[in-house]
Amino acid sequence: MGKTGDRDWMQIYAIYGTDRWHTVAFLALHAALFAAIALLLLLRFPSSLALLRSLLPAAVPLTALRFLAGVAGSTAALSALCLLYAAGSVLHSSLALRWEMAQRMVAAVPDWSAVRTALDVGCGRGILLNAVAMQMKKEGSGGRVVGLDRRRQTAVEALRRAGAEGVQEYVTCREGDARRLPFADGYFDVVVSASGLGAAAAEERGRGLAEMVRVLKPGGVGVVWDLSRGSEYAQRLREMRMQNVRLSDPVTAYMVGSHIVSFRKPVEQQHPFPHWAADMC
Repeated sequence: MGKTGDRDWMQIYAIYGTDRWHTVAFLALHAALFAAIALLLLLRFPSSLALLRSLLPAAVPLTALRFLAGVAGSTAALSALCLLYAAGSVLHSSLALRWEMAQRMVAAVPDWSAVRTALDVGCGRGILLNAVAMQMKKEGSGGRVVGLDRRRQTAVEALRRAGAEGVQEYVTCREGDARRLPFADGYFDVVVSASGLGAAAAEERGRGLAEMVRVLKPGGVGVVWDLSRGSEYAQRLREMRMQNVRLSDPVTAYMVGSHIVSFRKPVEQQHPFPHWAADMC
């Protein structure tokens, strides 16, 4: 995976770990299993033919048996390669790519010098949360970023990782629901979310997006990264009359296309929410 900006992926792993070890282990284990089958068929080809001969009718010619054994071995080898690639893709997406996308999301905010309050919806391990905090520290803004997660323990661990990054004084973490953000209207200068809404149903995603807009100050900037739903978010933000709605070029993450969506909340806004958002409240 190499370096991601000024960070090696091993440095990222040392602080944040990965939330996909069970998936990586599952894929790698099955890749090893299929590789073993392919190798066994290759090294014990005569025995494989004998096994097929005992299982199939005697009328089946030897050439057909050879063909079947070859197809089975090739299929097993190809399956092993595909599963190994999938394991590598998931590991890369959960570490180096997440760090890279966090840097891109931070860069999507044009001016951090005036940012005093920021919110990360669904902060998870804290990769994006700490990227925002590091940008605040770099700018010397004296601001704070709030990390919100529906699991209290996850929020506590994210705060611990902020300490490991040296930005704990810029970070506050708390438990909360993205669909009912526990903050006043227009409280934050910047609101970000990296896959914090994607696992929910369509109606809940819409409610979460409307909540992000609600707590954003007029003139504030929002940035969302999600898997396969960037176009949906961009369309809904336009329906809510957000300004400067931008959809990034696709980036492959977890073997699907993902996009970063950025927008600005109008300074003066009348009736910002369409009927579908009002019905959710």
